Amino acid sequence: MSSTLDVLKNCPQPEAIPASVTSRDGFNLVETLAQLDKPYVLPQLVAKWPVVQAAKQSDAVLCEYLTEFDNQSVVDTLKLPAGEQGRMFYNADMSGFNFTRARMPFRTALETLLNLAERKDPESLYIGSTTVDTCLPGFTQSNPIGLDSLAPLATLWIGNKSRIAAHYDAPDNLICVAAGRRRVTLFPPEQVENLYIGPLHFTPAGQAISMVDFAKPDFTAHPKFKDALQHALVIELNPGDALYIPSMWWHHIEGQGSLNMLVNFWWRTVPSYIGRSENVLYHALLTLKQLPKAQRNAWKALLDFYVFSENPDRFDHMPPSRQGPLGDIDEKTLRQFKAWLANNLKH
Repeated sequence: MSSTLDVLKNCPQPEAIPASVTSRDGFNLVETLAQLDKPYVLPQLVAKWPVVQAAKQSDAVLCEYLTEFDNQSVVDTLKLPAGEQGRMFYNADMSGFNFTRARMPFRTALETLLNLAERKDPESLYIGSTTVDTCLPGFTQSNPIGLDSLAPLATLWIGNKSRIAAHYDAPDNLICVAAGRRRVTLFPPEQVENLYIGPLHFTPAGQAISMVDFAKPDFTAHPKFKDALQHALVIELNPGDALYIPSMWWHHIEGQGSLNMLVNFWWRTVPSYIGRSENVLYHALLTLKQLPKAQRNAWKALLDFYVFSENPDRFDHMPPSRQGPLGDIDEKTLRQFKAWLANNLKH
């Protein structure tokens, strides 16, 4: 059993787009991200943000800057005993979690973090997944990113020491470090089998997570995690750095400073009316997974043909007007078939 994160030291870093490229006149961030199919680091992409400049002065100056935008908002926080070393996780018997949730004014949370920074062994306080425009109106205008055409959702993550278990997000993701340091460990989607994923329905924050303790990986209990590490990418991010995380890539994130702040931007490349892909997985677990092996294999062949095939001509033997969901569909057609599906789910 390893006792440290030394097991990650030999993992390669994601490729980087040099700051000399991203700072050029005419650099188009949206076009650049659209060409990427794996994680990329964008060093010092947001180094000129006023919030980054404030954070470089001190934690207190950072908090003072943030309160200029605060609209008396109340935020969700997670509190974790010092003995947990920042790891947001389940409790010992998985009957609950090792943290408590609390609602508090945003300013109070910032003041608490400043006070905790003065302690030798503080508890962890974490403000997670807070919509920036709701909590800090005007912040994104003062700290622009150049993703407006993607209509991204900007969220805020602030805390002291934290370890967020490996999980995936369905949207594409650009994370920008405003304060503190972040270590991010990434795995491609196909490593799911080697990450020992926990429950889908009972999760700390909405997404299924890896059960492996990255600070103390137990290779006896989780032997296939060694295989996952062969495909891992690890990067240390400093204030001003950004990291692109493609849809469905697993990522484990550690906040390492006395006060860490991350702003991330989520977006989807398909229209919002398409809906949540996760619903397909949940329904398949309730139906296809329960079938005999031969029938499961038959359905796998059908899904490969109808959904995952790369052959664009496989439906050309029928008129486009009769292809329905097999062809290109607009919002009106999609909603018609969703209504048809919803009616079938009642039986």
